[in-house]
Amino acid sequence: MKIVGLTGGIGSGKSTVGELFKALGVPVYNSDERAKFLMNTSKKLKSRIIQLFGEMAYDDTELNRAFIAKKVFNDTELLARLNAIVHPAVRKDFLKWAKQQETPYVIQETALLFENKLQDFYAKTILVFAPLELRIERLLTRDNSTREQIEARMKNQLDDLAKLELADYSIENIDLVRTKSKVKNLHQLILADC
Repeated sequence: MKIVGLTGGIGSGKSTVGELFKALGVPVYNSDERAKFLMNTSKKLKSRIIQLFGEMAYDDTELNRAFIAKKVFNDTELLARLNAIVHPAVRKDFLKWAKQQETPYVIQETALLFENKLQDFYAKTILVFAPLELRIERLLTRDNSTREQIEARMKNQLDDLAKLELADYSIENIDLVRTKSKVKNLHQLILADC
């Protein structure tokens, strides 16, 4: 079984593309969603996150995402320390999940694939990208974030041009009809390579 990495900057629509692959029968592991789940359910992770951020890191049993986001998105060292706790747990969870799948390939959707230099872990990588202003518009609508907060989050990611150089495949996600068509074509290409 091949492992394909799906990535893209915040607001690019990588989750939309992941859903399109799922509709074609491809198992898709959403790293962000699983990271949230693990941070809320793993006693070991909770303990380490509280050690790093203090008791305010959790509201009762739920991760205080607003508190953590405020802390890390202007502090790259603190973000790196959080990632060093969470990423290995997600990797272990993903590998366990992947072993349970019975398809020619699976997809791991992960935001910081190239930033964390993980491309060698994947048989192929797919980059989802969109114009910057469209991405910001999507996030303003979706997240109730300010433009400044969005731009601060974007600073922690490589720009699309750098990622295009590294990706095996790319999907410009502006128009859903074209995106669906591109996903179907890529699905056939990947299957032919399995």
